[in-house]
Amino acid sequence: MNTPFHEGELRAQALAGVSSSGNGIRAFLPDQHRDFFAALPFVLMATLDADGRPRARVLSGAPGFIDSPDPSTLRIAVDDSALRAGQAVGLLGLDFGTRRRNRANGVVRKVAGGEVLIEVRESFGNCPQHIVVRDVRAVAPGAALERAFDGLDERAMIARAETFFIATSGGAHGVDISHRGGPPGFVRVEGDTLTVPDFGGNRFFNTMGNLLLDARAALLFIDDTSGAVLELEGRVEIAWDEGAAVPGQAGGRHWRFTAARGRITHGALALRWTRRQ
Repeated sequence: MNTPFHEGELRAQALAGVSSSGNGIRAFLPDQHRDFFAALPFVLMATLDADGRPRARVLSGAPGFIDSPDPSTLRIAVDDSALRAGQAVGLLGLDFGTRRRNRANGVVRKVAGGEVLIEVRESFGNCPQHIVVRDVRAVAPGAALERAFDGLDERAMIARAETFFIATSGGAHGVDISHRGGPPGFVRVEGDTLTVPDFGGNRFFNTMGNLLLDARAALLFIDDTSGAVLELEGRVEIAWDEGAAVPGQAGGRHWRFTAARGRITHGALALRWTRRQ
């Protein structure tokens, strides 16, 4: 049977007791997705380090710093020496104001002249579930200050988070970055381990399917009020049905991320988000 899903995604769907035809997954960007990305002031990106570890990143700029010259291409105005031609990337565009999110996965075609060209090989939208509505504003950029650490740090930032992002790899199938959201405290912190409920979504199981092939993952948290960005690297263990993931919630599927290392960059983003009342 022809399917857009790799073996890890199909196995994850089977373990969860669901199936999906993959309707809505395209090999190009529809016009509404092209316009959507062009209006964003930031985008999330998944890449792989030289040793194959996923990395979650955020790129930002004035709306228009991303554009789409044709349905198979995204162009990002960013000077990034870490990106190279032929590299697999996963992109997530998210508008907190409308709760709209779209994904675009592919490979870097060219890096030159302060811009990156990405050849889109997979494009699809996600449902608005678990996205907390926020308004974004630009602020004057400040000096960025980075601090690296082993294990887990910045626990208070994680404990109050309503949103974070996870980057995973399906090996030869490419990389992916997706959104996770919930009420404050939905991420439980114990030592160097985070426990996260896996709420229902589009039934594609891109993240879980990748993790069945490679347990390594990277998480990214953004502090709405300061523009600080927290990146974590580690490994994930999935519990398909094993009691409550977070106190007060029903039991069911969840996952545990054990952090090996991380970095916090204060002043990373010249953007601030305010929760809409």
